[in-house]
Amino acid sequence: MSSDSQGFVHATALDALRESGRELVNRNGQAIALFHADGEVRAVDNRCPHMGFPLTEGTVDDGVLTCHWHHARFELSCGDTFDPWADDVPTYPVEVREGEVYVRPVPQRDAPPAEHWANRLEAGLEEDLRLVLAKAAIGLTDAGVDYDDPYATGVEFGTRYRADGWASGLTIHTALANVRDRLDDATRRRALYQGLVEVAGDCAGTPPKFDQPMLDTDAVSKARLKEWFRENVEVRDRDGAERVLRTAVATLDRADVAELLFAAATDHVYLSSGHALDFVNKAFESLDHAGWERADDVLASVVSGLTDADRSEETAEWRQPVDLAGLLFDAYDDLPEGPSGDWTEPDGFLDTLLGDDPHAIVDALLDAANAGATPRQLSRVVRYAAAVRVAQFSTGNEFGDWNTVLHTFTYANAVHQATERTDATELYRGAFDAAINVYLDRFLNTPPASIPDGDPGADSEGALDRLDDAFDREGAEEVNRASRATADFLAAGGDPDDLMESLGASLVREDAGFHTFQAVEAGFTGAAEADSTERERVFLVAAARYLAAHTPTRREREQTYRIAERLHRGEALHETER
Repeated sequence: MSSDSQGFVHATALDALRESGRELVNRNGQAIALFHADGEVRAVDNRCPHMGFPLTEGTVDDGVLTCHWHHARFELSCGDTFDPWADDVPTYPVEVREGEVYVRPVPQRDAPPAEHWANRLEAGLEEDLRLVLAKAAIGLTDAGVDYDDPYATGVEFGTRYRADGWASGLTIHTALANVRDRLDDATRRRALYQGLVEVAGDCAGTPPKFDQPMLDTDAVSKARLKEWFRENVEVRDRDGAERVLRTAVATLDRADVAELLFAAATDHVYLSSGHALDFVNKAFESLDHAGWERADDVLASVVSGLTDADRSEETAEWRQPVDLAGLLFDAYDDLPEGPSGDWTEPDGFLDTLLGDDPHAIVDALLDAANAGATPRQLSRVVRYAAAVRVAQFSTGNEFGDWNTVLHTFTYANAVHQATERTDATELYRGAFDAAINVYLDRFLNTPPASIPDGDPGADSEGALDRLDDAFDREGAEEVNRASRATADFLAAGGDPDDLMESLGASLVREDAGFHTFQAVEAGFTGAAEADSTERERVFLVAAARYLAAHTPTRREREQTYRIAERLHRGEALHETER
């Protein structure tokens, strides 16, 4: 079909359109709905932007086009929607020449794609609309927008619109950002979508956060600010602690701010099952992606998690039958200042950490610290011990006990990651806390699940297939199948990066819970930093076993994502689409 110099092509006769009221035409690969209403000819994309229902089957009344599938409404002349959960429908220029209708099959857009989808991302977050968030994640990625931009939008939204501060949604959002470079392009888009969904869900129906101002001074020392912050956290004064923290962010360097926060996070034992320190660490990690210029609001969002935290020394298991909290508090008085780092893990050190004598565990850690071990060196080994507990978790336990070993693992991982930001000796306490929690988890390895060595003669691709199949089935045996498949893949020479890519793809297709995202990220982080192939295998087996224990889910989020993906590709979703 010919077109003129401006790109207009013939569509239909005006009389025919006036009589029918609507017509569907296909021009240059575009399905265009033509309407004659209120004496005007209008042209819009025939696919409802919500879920693709043909708009020629809709109704026009008083200049409003209504889709009959989900009743999304559009202002016909400009395509704007009345309903935030839909989207604006693209419109096309039309001209009437000598009784004939011509259309230019190039959508009229008020904004370039990157700007349009950034706006839709904001709407999706505000209204907690999963389909809109999926479309935005796909559209922004397709427009060449870097992951960090929509990620930062999610962080800003999550810290602004949740009065209770940092929680699981922002933690998941950041955990997925941390592992994104280990995912292929398609999985990375799903990861962005999953993180944004979690942030929106956390904020839905909650009041926004109102900030406290910093103190009107810049002449307070680091030591004094640190003291003030810890005192305010100690007496659970959220507002006072926030004012001090904002002052610290404005006047101290990053390492000093980290010292202040992690000191407060370890003043008490294992705050809120480890979540308090984990959230502080994740807030710092979020700034690696979103930029330190957001530190003021982002770090202020973790204050409530410290002031309102449960203190484990107030619980029976930390006081009876052994006063574990007292044992730790006594040990803290003997910690060194300024360790040399001239320490190598001795033989039997790990066995002690995995043993059943808390005094021996604390003595071994204290001896190591006084021999020069840094908090980073100790937390590295403790994190591995915690991973062993997950890898050897007995499926004969109650299902909820998976979370017990997982909390220890993610706490130990957070402590280790925190040591990258500050060399504050207070982080010794985090390593000691995690080690005692490894001790408390010992019965969950009774009997211990075996950690397979793997078969060097296995087919590595077949092992990945078996692993994926285990995630599609329920039951304790599938957890063990996942262990064997993971170990076989690695023993057969499979690239650990390929394994993590596969695990990541399996994770983001699920309606995964908070702890499952944490387990996989901590497993990836530990494997990447492991100092031996054996320890790398244990970290990845731990991640695979936890994931297998919590799959399959209903995969509702994945269904929503696939709808958005098909709409973006222009595929038909409805049998009557043209």
